[in-house]
Amino acid sequence: QVRLVESGGGLVQAGGSLRLSCAASGSIFSISVMGWSRQAPGKQREMVAVTRGGVTDYAESVKGRFTISRDKNTVYLQMNSLKPEDTAVYYCNMKMPGSNYYWGQGTQVTVSS
Repeated sequence: QVRLVESGGGLVQAGGSLRLSCAASGSIFSISVMGWSRQAPGKQREMVAVTRGGVTDYAESVKGRFTISRDKNTVYLQMNSLKPEDTAVYYCNMKMPGSNYYWGQGTQVTVSS
């Protein structure tokens, strides 16, 4: 069984910063992908950032403001210059070779104007 636990969400003013963390634990033999997605009220879940084999990719809307990094089984999302439109529930995800994606429970990020 695999478990992903996110932390670091909260309320911040526009222009501020937050750092999200997600720790994966359980029956993990190898990690091929770790990333972050988000879902705002009334919208579909969207990919925000992903790290795969040391290569990172970002949604256009967050490029230059967000940075994803990974240390073993923990993935981080440094979010700078936050905007009200970044308000959403942020979900961590992880995939091992041959497995489905695993998801965390989500952490709320609210950016006030």
